[in-house]
Amino acid sequence: MFKNINKKRLAEVVKFGIVGTIAMIIHYGIYYVLLPLMDRNVAYSIGYFLSFLCNYLMSSYFTFGVKLSFKRFFRFLCSHGINYFIYIGLYNFFYWIGVPAEWAPLPVYLIAVPISFLLVRFALVSRLWKSDF
Repeated sequence: MFKNINKKRLAEVVKFGIVGTIAMIIHYGIYYVLLPLMDRNVAYSIGYFLSFLCNYLMSSYFTFGVKLSFKRFFRFLCSHGINYFIYIGLYNFFYWIGVPAEWAPLPVYLIAVPISFLLVRFALVSRLWKSDF
């Protein structure tokens, strides 16, 4: 019994890594393209939002194998709302300590990704959410 649970969790972690890498590339790519055109926080936020939409679809279908629903989308939105403040706070911290704007998102990903996994998993598949919208 425990072997199946461990394999399932390991598969989720691997799939989360794949999805997270794709979402990170989308986020960073959009941010990098927009950076010369606008305020760095606005560019970062637009990249985050667009990668969020892709991340929701990929996490639902590929990582956790759950159907799309308003309830899951709302929980995913809430978990990523928390993530956003972690990401933007860390981003501004690294920028403040002197990391160039072009590179500041990279250490953020290293710190925030494990937190993201826990929040997203809880939002999409937790049995603690009893009510439906």
